[in-house]
Amino acid sequence: MVLVESPTKAKTIERYLGKGYTVRASMGHLRDLPKSQFGIDVENNFEPKYINIRGKGDLIKALKKDAAKADKVYLASDPDREGEAIAWHLAHLFDIDAASPCRIVFNEITKPAIQAAIKEPHPINIDRVDAQQARRMLDRIVGYKLSPLLWRKVRKGLSAGRVQSVTVKLICDREKAIQAFVSQEYWTIDLKLKKGKSNQFGADLVAMGEDFSRTGEMADDMPPIKGYKLDIHNQQDAERAAALAAEGTWSVAEVKKRQRSRKAAAPFTTSSLQQDAARKLGFTSRKTMMVAQQLYEGIDLGRKGPSGLITYMRTDSTRISEVAQAEAKEYIIDHFGQEYYPEKANVYSASKKSQDAHEAIRPTSVGFVPEEIEKYLNKDQFRLYQLIWQRFVASQMVPAVFDTLSVKLQNGGLQAAASGSQLKFPGFQAVYIMADNEGDKDMSLPELAEGDELRLMKAVPKQHFTEPPPRYNDASLVKLLEEKGIGRPSTYAPIIETILARGYVSRISKAFQPTELGFVVVDLLEEYFKDIVDEKFTATMESRLDGIAGGELGYQKLLGDFYTPFA
Repeated sequence: MVLVESPTKAKTIERYLGKGYTVRASMGHLRDLPKSQFGIDVENNFEPKYINIRGKGDLIKALKKDAAKADKVYLASDPDREGEAIAWHLAHLFDIDAASPCRIVFNEITKPAIQAAIKEPHPINIDRVDAQQARRMLDRIVGYKLSPLLWRKVRKGLSAGRVQSVTVKLICDREKAIQAFVSQEYWTIDLKLKKGKSNQFGADLVAMGEDFSRTGEMADDMPPIKGYKLDIHNQQDAERAAALAAEGTWSVAEVKKRQRSRKAAAPFTTSSLQQDAARKLGFTSRKTMMVAQQLYEGIDLGRKGPSGLITYMRTDSTRISEVAQAEAKEYIIDHFGQEYYPEKANVYSASKKSQDAHEAIRPTSVGFVPEEIEKYLNKDQFRLYQLIWQRFVASQMVPAVFDTLSVKLQNGGLQAAASGSQLKFPGFQAVYIMADNEGDKDMSLPELAEGDELRLMKAVPKQHFTEPPPRYNDASLVKLLEEKGIGRPSTYAPIIETILARGYVSRISKAFQPTELGFVVVDLLEEYFKDIVDEKFTATMESRLDGIAGGELGYQKLLGDFYTPFA
């Protein structure tokens, strides 16, 4: 008997294992700390008091009955710390020795991966279980001790969370920066120029001559503009600058031709998938993870039956297996040609913070081309799968190459700049455009050489105002949490959902805005519980949890160090 977490997963795995195996689902956790009491014996070395979750009694009975009939029970919950802890709780419920080879893990739900896992069962990794228990108990200590305080001081029914509180503070800090921001007026001058009979092209005025001194309110305290960067703050000066640009003759002072190449991005991690899906598909973090879970657990592909389409979606690694690399190579050469595949396969190194426990998120087979299986997927599944497939295939391709041209123009003491770029070779962009390089549009300039005379068609002053920093959205908040080491891939989506559900933050046109309640709670915590809302403290706690998972630290030590000053 193989025990997994979800029924969809059970169905897909049962098909791969065939006769002699039954696959059952535990529907997530079956044991947890009690809801009605603290559940941690602080005096007795932080001994947790676990109970069977209410409402799961019948399921536990049925699973025990099935387990009694089996020669062997394998625990196949997800391959992360949470999954390891679920396996440990199941071992307790079914009287399985956690030190016996009872645990099987796989990074993708495919026939070879499942069969390989069954051949290599191993004991439950107690260090990883302890890391999950420590996180669970830390969150319980903070929640149970701080929430009643918030009820008394702010309002009934509130709750405080360890990682959520820091996240709300980051959103509040950004809001304070927006509120304190004072917008400044500035002007630019757009030039439209022509060489002979060629098409006109655009350039920006970048510097003025020495004879240009400012007018208007700012004249007294600001020096005249000498041959440096344009710095105009009122209409009067802007119009004078445009008039000066229209006098005299413009010519080409310098032409620089370069070739620029742009490398493909690494395959997705949980964080980069959530960011890209937010930017390109408008998905919230929660929706991305929900749809990715469906693709991972298996989609019914008609005659092919239920098939897992992507590898495990909670990962911070960009590593991929040699098998996947070989498959991508074959696909790229067959469909695009040899020149699209690099001499040496692209390898993406893990970040320092990465646990590197799993591969990156990739299709289980490049052969599942999105358009060919589209009819089996709903719209959201198709769009997310297509994004994952394209990003993975692109990650194995050669860079895109651009011809770029940057030109300096001169007219007496005035200087202007123009630039253009043209895609010379698409490389990976034949498959996938990165969200941050959608500005790589072709911009062409006529053939220009040093000394060429140009005709100015018009000089247009344009008014602008400096903008406050933007509010965080799903993409930028996940990026920030990852950069600051707050939370882990599996926690980003739940953090966001929790702070929204608690009413500390609201989502307004896809951006997060703190509520009055959010400000009040953060101010209170900041005054009396500085550590709880301190991002460095929270990030250090994450790395200490990693230390427990790596067997370098006991979880009782971590809880003791935290609890004493906190209490």
